[in-house]
Amino acid sequence: ARAPRRAAALRSAGGRAAAPSRAVTCMAKKVTGVIKLAIDAGKASPAPPIGPALGSKGVNIMGFCKEYNAATQQQAGMIIPVEITVYEDRSFTFVTKTPPASFLIKKAAGIAKGSGEPRDVKVGSITQDQLREMATMKLPDLNANDVEAAMNIIAGTARNMGVTVEE
Repeated sequence: ARAPRRAAALRSAGGRAAAPSRAVTCMAKKVTGVIKLAIDAGKASPAPPIGPALGSKGVNIMGFCKEYNAATQQQAGMIIPVEITVYEDRSFTFVTKTPPASFLIKKAAGIAKGSGEPRDVKVGSITQDQLREMATMKLPDLNANDVEAAMNIIAGTARNMGVTVEE
């Protein structure tokens, strides 16, 4: 049943396979891998964990380190997540994200780490103004439409770390 239809399609296309005609000007680079890392801003070096992660994909490690450090030098002292896309020709692009909410909360509350038992043991507190500032900073990376929704997300993270949000 299939062969007659295919033959009819070929005849109607003038003997060649019927395919949409479009001019192909250039091919997109083929992605061979995506690497996600969290690195101190301005302090990327070929040492682990960066070197082995990039080296296994064949990326120029020093080239990445120089570009990342240049892009993040204004945010010194923060941990900046980065998503590196590696292509078939060993070239790469990267996108920096906003610092993790937990990092921002620890910095604002002045604590080294969150609580081991967040419901029972509170380790610090943050104000509504600090919460709004963090939510505004994180808004592009959060699944939230406005600052109020982002504040709720950040407040939930704070609660799960044993940090109270003052009203």
